[in-house]
Amino acid sequence: MYTILFTIAAYLIGSISFAVVTSRAFGLSDPRTYGSKNPGATNVLRSGSKKAAIATLAGDCVKGWLAVWLAVHFGGRFGLDDGGVALVAIAVFLGHLWPVFFRFVGGKGVATALGVLLGLNVWLGLAVLATWLVVAYAFRYSSLAALVAAVMAPLYYGIGLGVDEKLFAVIFMSVLLLYRHASNITKLLAGKESRIGSKAAGAKASPKK
Repeated sequence: MYTILFTIAAYLIGSISFAVVTSRAFGLSDPRTYGSKNPGATNVLRSGSKKAAIATLAGDCVKGWLAVWLAVHFGGRFGLDDGGVALVAIAVFLGHLWPVFFRFVGGKGVATALGVLLGLNVWLGLAVLATWLVVAYAFRYSSLAALVAAVMAPLYYGIGLGVDEKLFAVIFMSVLLLYRHASNITKLLAGKESRIGSKAAGAKASPKK
């Protein structure tokens, strides 16, 4: 029973789209209407507002971390085992991808996945973050960095933490990350993918009412 409650709560936490919320707070256009139309930090950055992008990144990451952290540190007293924690990790990630509060139109899940990994194990999260940063700095493609990090995450987990139910949650997230980046893979292969920091047409401040 408590496993179900934790899982539902995690999904609802994940359903908070900080890209949309932050853009509204900063008076920017809805990120679902310009650029990649993806409600995530990279697309918000295309609006030209670094502060909004950072706030989006932090919010999406923290919600993933919070849901898993609560399950890890408080779930035990309610009977949550590793399988329950794995379900919570998946639920908060699915909430971001298909948020109930935003008509099931969500982001690609990179920041939220990072938060989940940090919640599962800080060193695991930092290793994946370092991988993303190195690839992003070297090639200036956020999507490529996300793809490489997604592939490496299960490997890091298996090598460092062994095989358990939570590893399968990490594998599940990685597969979904690759799926959600299918269009980016096509653009990368065609040489048409936007680089980090490029500004998108239509990413203007919303008119004051």
